[in-house]
Amino acid sequence: MQKQILIWVAATAFATTATFAQVEAVHRTATDQEQGQVKEQEKQKYTCPRHPEVVSDKPGQCPKCGMTLVPMKTEGKRPTACPEREPNGPNAQHPMSKSEHASHDANGMVMPHEHDQQMSMEHMSMQSSINIADPMNRESSGTAWVPDSTPMYGHMMMFGDDMLMLHGGISARYTNVSTRRGDDRIDAPNWIMAMYSHPFNDSAQLGGRLMMSLDPLTEGGRGYPLLFQSGESWHDRPLHDRQHPHDLFDELSISYSQKFDHDLSAYLYFGYPGEPALGPPTFMHRLSAMDNPDAPIGHHWQDSTHITFGVATAGVQWRNVKIEGSSFTGREPDENRYDFDRARFDSFSGRISWNPTQNLALQVSHGYLKSPEALEPDVKQHRTTASLIYNQPLGHDTNWSNSFVWGQNDNTGEGKTQSILLESNYQRGRDTIYGRWERVEKSGHELVLRPVDLGRIFPVNAITLGYVRDLSHGDKIDIGLGGQFTLNVWPDGLDRYYGDDGVGYGFQFFLRIRPSLHGNHLMTSTQMDGVASSAPK
Repeated sequence: MQKQILIWVAATAFATTATFAQVEAVHRTATDQEQGQVKEQEKQKYTCPRHPEVVSDKPGQCPKCGMTLVPMKTEGKRPTACPEREPNGPNAQHPMSKSEHASHDANGMVMPHEHDQQMSMEHMSMQSSINIADPMNRESSGTAWVPDSTPMYGHMMMFGDDMLMLHGGISARYTNVSTRRGDDRIDAPNWIMAMYSHPFNDSAQLGGRLMMSLDPLTEGGRGYPLLFQSGESWHDRPLHDRQHPHDLFDELSISYSQKFDHDLSAYLYFGYPGEPALGPPTFMHRLSAMDNPDAPIGHHWQDSTHITFGVATAGVQWRNVKIEGSSFTGREPDENRYDFDRARFDSFSGRISWNPTQNLALQVSHGYLKSPEALEPDVKQHRTTASLIYNQPLGHDTNWSNSFVWGQNDNTGEGKTQSILLESNYQRGRDTIYGRWERVEKSGHELVLRPVDLGRIFPVNAITLGYVRDLSHGDKIDIGLGGQFTLNVWPDGLDRYYGDDGVGYGFQFFLRIRPSLHGNHLMTSTQMDGVASSAPK
């Protein structure tokens, strides 16, 4: 029986605007016999608080450190209004009182007072904790990249030049999966992450990250129901149709980066656990998947190495192209989710990443994994992946993020199997609509079928559509009420296991809690391109 799947198509509108204020400088000449006024307009200039030699005609980000450029204020000028403020509106700039007067540095530059410093901190974009040459918005799981225009959900704290960024999320939910291999339950997948960076100077930085999950408590050893999902084990039996829980410690890493000039930089990364240079950013760190509480069913074809107990990565970056290689432990985490597994460093991978524009991130990678499954220690695996992530800011508090991921596993004795994933997430204010389509080739062995079907390959499909409405939005914590529906489609050969119709469904309702959007991310591609064009070549 042939089945045709109608894949949803999303449309977008590109709308980016930028306004630039001009300031009036008033020079007065007074004499005993006459007084006059002379006015002249000057075009506003922007500079980096950390690198005053960077000057731009447009607002944007510093090409050296990623901080948001601030208006240049020279002594004798009236303070320049913030670009978001209306000149005659309720947020218009008014002359400062004595107590609000800003201090001046040795060059005559006006230093912002405490209130302005707080506002600047809310809107600044710092550099990545992995590589001092990258903007923070580009940073994702491990050493992977997302588009530079990607919004960030988290809270940032500054300690002098040191930066600490906190991320995380939890989805308390009820899940119901139909079919003979389905299940229903109440659970709460979750994670929390801290990123820290300490710059030694303008060209060298030390970074550290910690990621944890309470999945071992909220999901239990078997994990949550997810039709067609496979990988890892529980009580020495392979899991199937369930997503395994994550370990208590998902990442504990340290990195050192060095910038040699404006275009060239390098870094070293060590994690125990950590993530090697293999595959796209992990699903919970892709904005296109962030509102979906479920892992992709192609997870073990694409990004399952995000928890590796022992990984060392070296990377070299020229402009927006990065080449990196990793040595790591091929074995997946064991059933004890609270311990630190033995580091083996018996596997390797390489990845090439390229961000050709602010809105696009591309990568291709290949890796060799020795004995990834504890129940099959003699199996070796070659994994190849490619991904395209496209992000489009559409205005104030509106964003559209998309991912295309392809992954291939070549296992000993099984041959090559493919996976394809398409994800999309459209967020406008309090409302978010998201979707996912997957097609994965899974063997009877992977799905834990009867001996007669173990050697067969079955293409399975999953289509998900979801919606979230934020009850609390933009006030440090976003609390959203959501739901999603999943349609599962399988070939005739799986009817005896999943049902005679060849189609199943699942649904869930959830309460999603996460940090609000960091710094009211309003940067448009036009603004960032303006900064890039002013950067020294």
